[in-house]
Amino acid sequence: MNLVINNLKKNFEKKEVLKDITFTFEKGKIYGLLGRNGAGKTTLFNALANEFEVDGGEMFLIDEMGNKETLSSENIGYVISTPVVPEFLTGREFLRFFIEINQHKIKNLKTIDEYFDFLNIEVEDRDRIMKDYSHGMKNKMQMLVNIIANPEVLLLDEPLTSFDVVVADEMKKMLRKIKKDHILIFSTHILELATDLCDEIVILHNGVLESVQNEDLNSAEFKERIIDVLKDENHD
Repeated sequence: MNLVINNLKKNFEKKEVLKDITFTFEKGKIYGLLGRNGAGKTTLFNALANEFEVDGGEMFLIDEMGNKETLSSENIGYVISTPVVPEFLTGREFLRFFIEINQHKIKNLKTIDEYFDFLNIEVEDRDRIMKDYSHGMKNKMQMLVNIIANPEVLLLDEPLTSFDVVVADEMKKMLRKIKKDHILIFSTHILELATDLCDEIVILHNGVLESVQNEDLNSAEFKERIIDVLKDENHD
């Protein structure tokens, strides 16, 4: 399964944010999406998640047999940087509610505690009101419901920045574990995080998305090449 974007365009009034995005994302990889502030990373994610109408182009999934499938809420998961959860519910109540309304489309349904265990959510936190959760814990819960839904495409917008070092390492291991079953696109401002976690780096600059050759993701030369590209960003 691949995610195909052809000639995607999005303008806000007179500003061209996405000029002509053409790219294919493959299942089984974690893609690091890099770009300077204002480059359009969130706009790209919102377009893929059908948050607004685009001004041109198409986006679809295509399987090994060449069959196309339109992107919908059922095959896109979107983890935003500022999590929104129903704070009046406990973590357990939230998962129970989510599972009840989505159980007809959840594959290989597990128990609520098995899902908590998967993301290493402590037993004492499972029945706490989410209003008392830290930002990182809320982000974890947002990540968890997207994992339960098991969409083909997971859009991750700065999902690890609110975690401490230990939890961030746990989350990276989890993403590596699930990547074989998903198309994972990971937006971040942190170059070192992208090169450590991701299989391929793509850069959004001047409204265009392009891959950077990644012979050695952790070499100084590779990082310098990415920074050189980003410095060329047009801020007119």
